[in-house]
Amino acid sequence: MDSRIRQRGVSLLEMLTATGIAGALGLGAFGSFGVRGPALTVAAQELQGSLDEAFAQARASGQPVEVSATATRGVGHLPVSLPRSIHWGLPADIPLPPHMETTTRAAASGEAHPAITVTPRHTATATVWFLNDGSDVLCLRVNGHGRRTLLRWRAARHRWGRA
Repeated sequence: MDSRIRQRGVSLLEMLTATGIAGALGLGAFGSFGVRGPALTVAAQELQGSLDEAFAQARASGQPVEVSATATRGVGHLPVSLPRSIHWGLPADIPLPPHMETTTRAAASGEAHPAITVTPRHTATATVWFLNDGSDVLCLRVNGHGRRTLLRWRAARHRWGRA
């Protein structure tokens, strides 16, 4: 090969090294922003998925299905699996969502009813569940017709919004 021909480009090793350094810097920058709430996002998806599954099972079996935070799983019972960093209850310094009357039990314990029972006719136990990660809060409201509203308090914005 002619020694006058110069190689252009980068080697695989150089590319992997540069990508690794960029990834480490990006991860460090992401952590410094104090990003909060991924566990609440997971909890919101788990709540939605559990309720969807419960309505489907109730419709298919013709029997009521119960959704709760207990770990027992069985016929007619679906447990909600929450991340360990999620706690029940509404912290005292956070206001209730708009158009919501004071629910002492739900605010203190995190739940108005420990289980939500859904029926094949798409009705449900009307309830409110509050979950928090210490600063942000998730509020699940289910009415008697099975309609659910998932709201999220974002501490950085100091207001409630749809999750």
